[in-house]
Amino acid sequence: MNIFVDTNIFLDLILKREYYKESMLIFNAIEQKMFMGYMLDITILNIDYIAKKQVKDIREFLTVINKNFIISGATNEHIKNALNIENNDLEDNLQYLSAKENRCEIIITNDKSFYSKDIEIMSSLEFRSKYLA
Repeated sequence: MNIFVDTNIFLDLILKREYYKESMLIFNAIEQKMFMGYMLDITILNIDYIAKKQVKDIREFLTVINKNFIISGATNEHIKNALNIENNDLEDNLQYLSAKENRCEIIITNDKSFYSKDIEIMSSLEFRSKYLA
């Protein structure tokens, strides 16, 4: 199954936030090829920018992500389409379009207002309970 992983799931993991354990289980399942993990290229930049202030060697974590996830990039067409979605979060819109393009069945996010027209949204806790219990 193809799953799209939102930036906040990676940040929960690397910064050991509230949903750290769930994020670790999801990450391990992708590493073990139980699921195909997808992410948007800007996620790497966001993780680096946010986490390097608190984590000494963020590059090792980014290397592991790069090895285990399929990373898609935004094109001019993607940005045009994302800007036409009636939602104020451009990053979420781009992630949604990437998930759709990559035929992801689920978007995992802990963002309660994440935009999705026709792809199932699950929190890391919901995903763990349904697929990793």
